[in-house]
Amino acid sequence: MSALPPGSTIGILGGGQLGRMLAIAAARLGFNVHIYSDTSGPAFDVCVAHTLGAYDDSEAVAAWAAKVDVVTYEFENVPLAAAAAAASKKPVRPNARALEAAQDRLAEKRFLESLGLAVAPFYPVDDTASLASAIDAIGTPAILKTRRLGYDGKGQARIATPADAGRALEAIGNAPAILEGHVRFDCEISVLLARGIDGATASYDIPLNTHVDGILATSAVPGPLSEALAARAQEAAARIADALDYVGLIAVEMFYAGKNAERPLVVNEFAPRVHNSGHWTLDACAVCQFENHIRAVAGWPIAATARHSDAVMTNLIGSDVNDWLTLAGEPGACLHLYGKNEARPGRKMGHITRLQALSSKIAG
Repeated sequence: MSALPPGSTIGILGGGQLGRMLAIAAARLGFNVHIYSDTSGPAFDVCVAHTLGAYDDSEAVAAWAAKVDVVTYEFENVPLAAAAAAASKKPVRPNARALEAAQDRLAEKRFLESLGLAVAPFYPVDDTASLASAIDAIGTPAILKTRRLGYDGKGQARIATPADAGRALEAIGNAPAILEGHVRFDCEISVLLARGIDGATASYDIPLNTHVDGILATSAVPGPLSEALAARAQEAAARIADALDYVGLIAVEMFYAGKNAERPLVVNEFAPRVHNSGHWTLDACAVCQFENHIRAVAGWPIAATARHSDAVMTNLIGSDVNDWLTLAGEPGACLHLYGKNEARPGRKMGHITRLQALSSKIAG
């Protein structure tokens, strides 16, 4: 397909804050956006049109997709049937294979391993007996994760000793899961890579990510990797994207085990979408992750990903957003609020990015 001209309509499955930021980026390039979501969300406020409907209503999804020129999505738990219904009418980018691989942690780990990438030791868990076998194979400490639908620390339970097994399985609702062995690491990072329909790729600088209670708290650039290690991390992300014939922005989360580790980069998971750890690109780069995602799905060239500033992005979680007036007056800070009606504990209400003059990367 040739590049979509300005004035075309991009369909987005999902109406949350990522859909909102994608819609704003699309508008900057002259595109219209039509959202499909099962509930009203922040993206509805900034799009040309929106459709409320169930994701499992294939006829409704297909009817919606017929009205747009290309389809993308803002979250990785879009049902595969919905993606198939949309694909029956228009191209879906990223494709359903990326969704399928990312939605099931066991499938994801096996896929990553098949590419020769380092991952944490893992073992499938379906019940008490298989959890006991997993602990025998992997040992403790370990973490039990649901195979599907976990995010922001949800659907996870830590197992410090084998005696914790029953409690952990109960904590995740006895859902199908995987047990992951403990990985010693210095810090967490992520690769944000954009890939076009022609296979061309470009990566942003790799941020240092800090989590609190399983939720991303900050992402900072420059990150801790040397140029050589950063290149290895970006190559790993490109290997994933190429294997999936991916189109759009992909985020690959990794553990950095230290420069002296045998395998210093361990892939944790990937998200087939724009990502929280890339929000700093909105203010520290000429072209942000959201615009490059839109460019890719529309068949446009991927833009340069260089940053012009150092940056620290901080999520505003729950009541943090109540300080909006003070934050809005902070010099050198860029405030982004998502337009959500209620500030609940653990809910991402916005973020603020603090910019500084560009410095050299930290060696490590």
